[in-house]
Order: sequence, then structure tokens, then C-alpha cells
Amino acid sequence: MNRGLPVLLALCVMLAPCLAAARTVTVSQNFRAFHPDHVTIQAGDTLVILNADVFVHQIYIDSPLMSFESGEQPPNTAISIRFTRPGTFQVQCHIHPMMLMTVVVQPRSGS
Repeated sequence: MNRGLPVLLALCVMLAPCLAAARTVTVSQNFRAFHPDHVTIQAGDTLVILNADVFVHQIYIDSPLMSFESGEQPPNTAISIRFTRPGTFQVQCHIHPMMLMTVVVQPRSGS
């Protein structure tokens, strides 16, 4: 029997809850606004932003902890943003400056 196998299995068991716990949260853009406009997630989670509007949007985050720029996002398209670090982030649209969403990223439970 391979002696490294028990160690590998033990590592998989220990890491599985952390890896499996990551989730995807969907937010929509409609009527030039984010719905919802406040989201709380955990580090490692992914935020999917669906453009359900009739307008093009351009999503960005400018923070010392994270920077993101989507480029133009046509109607009926989605972008994904993975948040790897805890913190509070303001998500905005370059084209529609009144569009604002707050994303609170908490440390992953159990880490």
C-alpha cells in the first residue's frame, strides 16, 4: 500500500469543506440599478452580475484590496467576479455613475 495515500486522504477531508463551501451569488442589473444593491458573501465566493437591462453597462471595482474592470457588458450577458479577500467593496458602472452596489466579503467560515 502507498504510505502517502493516508496523508493525501486526510488532506482532502480537511480541505473539502473549505473548497465545497464556495458559492455563486447572482445579482441583476435592471432599470439602471443593481438588484439587490447590497450583498454579503464569503471570501472565495463568486458574484455573477446579469445584465437584464436594455442598456450596456461597464462594471468596475477600484479598491486597495481588489481591482476589476468588465469592459462593456451588453444586455443579456453576465460577468463573474471572484472575491478572494475579505473587505467591503463598492461596485459601480462607468456608464451609469448612479449605479452602486456594496459587496461585503467576510472571511470564510472555518478558515
